[in-house]
Amino acid sequence: MLRTVGEQPSLWESVLPAEVLVMPAELAAVDRLLDDPRFFEPFRAFFHPVLGRPSIPMETYLRLMFLKYRYQLGFEPLCREVSDSITWLRFCRIPLGGRAPHPTTLMKITSRCGERAVAELNEALLAKAAEARVLKVARVRADTTVIEANVAYPTDSGLMTKGITAIAKAAARVREAGLARRTRFRDRTRSARARCRAINANLRRRSDEAQADVRRINAEIVRIARATARQAEAVARNARRGLRSAGRVDGRVTAAVDRLTTLARRVAKVAEQCSQRLAGHHPEGATRIVSMHDAEARAIRKGRIGKPVEFGYKAQVVDNDDGVVVDWQVEAGNPTDAPQLAPAIARVARRAGRAPRVVTADRGYGEATVDHDLHALGVTHVVIPRKGRPSQQRHALEQQRPFRRHVRWRTGAEGRISCLKRDYGCRRTRMDTLAGARTWTGHGILAHNLVKIAGLLA
Repeated sequence: MLRTVGEQPSLWESVLPAEVLVMPAELAAVDRLLDDPRFFEPFRAFFHPVLGRPSIPMETYLRLMFLKYRYQLGFEPLCREVSDSITWLRFCRIPLGGRAPHPTTLMKITSRCGERAVAELNEALLAKAAEARVLKVARVRADTTVIEANVAYPTDSGLMTKGITAIAKAAARVREAGLARRTRFRDRTRSARARCRAINANLRRRSDEAQADVRRINAEIVRIARATARQAEAVARNARRGLRSAGRVDGRVTAAVDRLTTLARRVAKVAEQCSQRLAGHHPEGATRIVSMHDAEARAIRKGRIGKPVEFGYKAQVVDNDDGVVVDWQVEAGNPTDAPQLAPAIARVARRAGRAPRVVTADRGYGEATVDHDLHALGVTHVVIPRKGRPSQQRHALEQQRPFRRHVRWRTGAEGRISCLKRDYGCRRTRMDTLAGARTWTGHGILAHNLVKIAGLLA
């Protein structure tokens, strides 16, 4: 059951001196901004209005999530810090002497509501800013970045070893439930780990013989991974047959069997990737698995000197003169930049009630079709350098002072992205899958926009 507001302030607050009850200016401004019933509407679809256990107050949840992303705290440190601070307790609408919600409660609400709720929260915030006439869209700039997945640097041998280990644990869990006990399964974790360590030892030699040994060991790990995946599929298949014959309906056991099937398929896929590399073929990046627990993450090459290849999801961010993020989108893989700009500007025009006058972006968006689509939306000036060698007429246009001034202003989009990553936790998503990356990034952008729009309203 949905609960929107919490209890009234306790008697303790009337006893404390006024100086103790004063909140910092930023928190006070955000508190006033969040004190609007429209921010409760995105949660109504996920809770029954009458039945069920009452949820924590949504006004408390919203403020807790703001503090989490504003100060980049984990769920457990967040609840601990809120409980120890009178200011944060008052900001989160928790009576003095009360307790902060348990961290798992916040985790469950975040996972349950997901990307849909946070997208609607951002829409409600931008609509409130537009009604207050502080949402400027005279000129906007767009840029893309990579939201890193919560994965270590992936190698095929390391992924197969992790997958073999996870399969062994999942198979043991299924057998402990009394299923597929007679199905043959061998735990090959020790063999895979020993060969993975041997690869690291051989790579230090930096010789041709060492490279040959590495290829040979990789082939052995591929053989082990394929054998483990075949046996895991047999265990999962017989476990499902046992569940059907016994008429058992156990959610945990069914989930364990499903996980075993998923792991077997992913390990087989990584083994196929490694086989292609050993045969001299480069596996396709759009389908290459880079993580056992986040199979939707992909390798993305953005041309950065320090990080030529990043692993995660691609995000597009559009902001305005005040630094407010007026549109954002997270996609899987590495889609082309140019086709994403016109739909983003159409969404910005819908939110603000008018199309931007100036739209600027980097050379990755520089196509004639992009200019045509933006002009069709009502954009007056499209300031995007073209790809390749421009014609003489186009070169003269790009050398004009207004064009160059807007191009220089566009570089601030990189600073905006850096701010989101550095100050609001958007560098790396701690939630798996594309939906998790969108949820995580959406909460970070919501916290950023709350600070910006609260300052404009103040």
